[in-house]
This record gives sequence, structure tokens and C-alpha cells, in this order.
Amino acid sequence: MENGGESPLAVLLAGHVREGTLYEKGSGGWVTCFACGHRCRIPPGRNGICRVRFNEEGILKVPFGYVGGLAIDPVEKKPFFHALPGSPALSFGMLGCDYRCGYCQNWITSQALRDPNAVAPVEIISAGDIVSLALRRRIPILTSTYNEPLITCEWAAEIFSLAHPHGIRCSFVSNGNGTPEALEFLRPYIDLYKVDLKSFRQKNYQQLGGRLDGVLRTIEALHTMGIWVEIVTLVVPGFNDSEEELTDIAGFIASVSRDIPWHVTAFHQDYRMSDRDPTPARALVRTAEIGRKAGLHFVYAGNLPGRVGRYENTYCPSCDELLIERSGYSILRNALQDSSCPRCQSNIPGIWV
Repeated sequence: MENGGESPLAVLLAGHVREGTLYEKGSGGWVTCFACGHRCRIPPGRNGICRVRFNEEGILKVPFGYVGGLAIDPVEKKPFFHALPGSPALSFGMLGCDYRCGYCQNWITSQALRDPNAVAPVEIISAGDIVSLALRRRIPILTSTYNEPLITCEWAAEIFSLAHPHGIRCSFVSNGNGTPEALEFLRPYIDLYKVDLKSFRQKNYQQLGGRLDGVLRTIEALHTMGIWVEIVTLVVPGFNDSEEELTDIAGFIASVSRDIPWHVTAFHQDYRMSDRDPTPARALVRTAEIGRKAGLHFVYAGNLPGRVGRYENTYCPSCDELLIERSGYSILRNALQDSSCPRCQSNIPGIWV
């Protein structure tokens, strides 16, 4: 594995670390990291695939005490559609990623130690300061996002452990390249987890630097643990948009639970992928219809507001009553009554209060 180098950013970040939790010491000063599915074996003086977890004299050092991004967003932007609709979420992130997606929309933070053009500002801050901000602004949800939160999960857990006693819900926006150890570590702190299911073909995941089977196991484990899961697939023309592959994705989600919301979103040219056109609205509608045909109760077509018909809204799977009407990230109407459909009284899965 490559060293992160002695760039000014690498030097700055090396001063804001602590010993990690998710690792095991081995012989010769080597360590094995369990934060993500790569399970990097790291010799002394080197770092893992993510570039931000590194071995210092037989001790795994991990990021701590800073953010590369801090903002208040609608929870629908994460996207979570079945969690406190219309609520603000305080989003924070660090730097680094275990993937190398050519179309990454957060590449400024995720690729900061790989790409010299990715120059992200760093703010030194304490976990308590982040929670205090959420309390002052009466924000009910905290979200670890912008970079891959699994590789910085000790920091997220520190923040979430302070937030949970105040009733703040805590969430991850992640590529899902998890491990059993990381998910068990996070289990006491996480209420919501968004997974990017980027493809259903290992050859595609290989291009991104990941493995499909690990993501599928993460989704199954999160559901078994009782953590609320929503899944996003960015529909990329010529990459993952065949009817066969999208049908496979929808079928897998339905096999875990037909109540898991599936968000299908439109690609636009970003970072290193400028060789294809944006995803048209009709392709998102077609994909959403594949999801419904597979038996999924909640399928949403995102980021093209006003162009995807019913697929911005939540409907009762029993009687098709319109429950939550949306336009983009805005809630126009919420007709839920005590987490149930007002027409047929069916319970609607999610975190509503």
C-alpha cells in the first residue's frame, strides 16, 4: 500500500488522530484494520487503501477531531424519505475514501489524499462542539457523510455517543463496504443507514475499487440489526442501466425486505466521468417501475424534481393513498397519522417521530 506522502494536507491530518478501535495487532508490528471490507494488512510506517488510517510503530492511527465539511441539509437530501420528513440534518464529514469512483460527486473530500486537485478545507473541531451546534439549532438528526464514514467511524461514534442521550438520531451515508466488526461497533449509535448499491456486477465494482458481495452482506446485516436502511442506486448510462441489472438490484432488495426504500437517481457529469450524457427522467421512471414490478413498496426517483411523476411521493402500499407529497427536498403535504395510513390504517415503516 502506498504512503500518503508528506503533502501539507497529509502532515496536517497526521496531527489529528488517535489510536483506532477497529484493528488487530500482528507480528512484526503489522496491523489488520477492520473498518471497511478491504481489511487492510498494514506494515509499520504505511497506510491503508483509504490513505487516512495508518500504522505508526505498530499502532493503528485513525482520523479524529476535525471536519472536511459541516452543513445543515434537509434529511431528504441524504436521502432519507422515511425518517422525520422535512427535518434538518446536521451533516459532517472528514477526508478520504476506500473507493475511487470516477463519477464521485464528493470527490473534493473523498479523494483529498489521492488527487492533488482535490483541495478540501479542514476545520479543527471537537465532538462536543458538533453536538452543541445541533442542540442550539434544534436539529434532530446527525449524519456522517461527504467522505466514506466507515473509514472514520471512531470519530463518528464519539460524536454519536454524545448526541444519543439528547434524543438526536444518528445516521451514515455510506458505500456499504462494511465488516461485521464495524457494524457491531456502530450498532449502539446508528439509527439510520443509507447504502449506495452502485451496481449488481462485480466487474463494475472492481472498477470502483470495491466488492459487490460485501455490500450485499452489509445491507442484509443492517436490516437484521434493526437499523433503518434506505438504498440509493445512481443510474449511470452504459454502466449499470441495463434492464437485467436493474431488475437484479430490485430483486435483491425485495429479498431482504420489500419495505426498504429504493432511491434511483440521475447521473450527471462529474469528476473524471464526462464521456456520457446525464440520465434522462424517462430512464429513472423506467427503473422505478422495475422496482415496483419486483414488489418493492417504496421506490423513489430522485434529483429531477417535477419530472418523474408519482415517484417523488410516498404512497400507502396497501391502498395507494398519497401519504407524503414532495417536490425535490421540500415536503408539500404529510398525511401520515401516528405512522399509519389515514385511509386504511396500515402501518408505514420508517422513523416518523
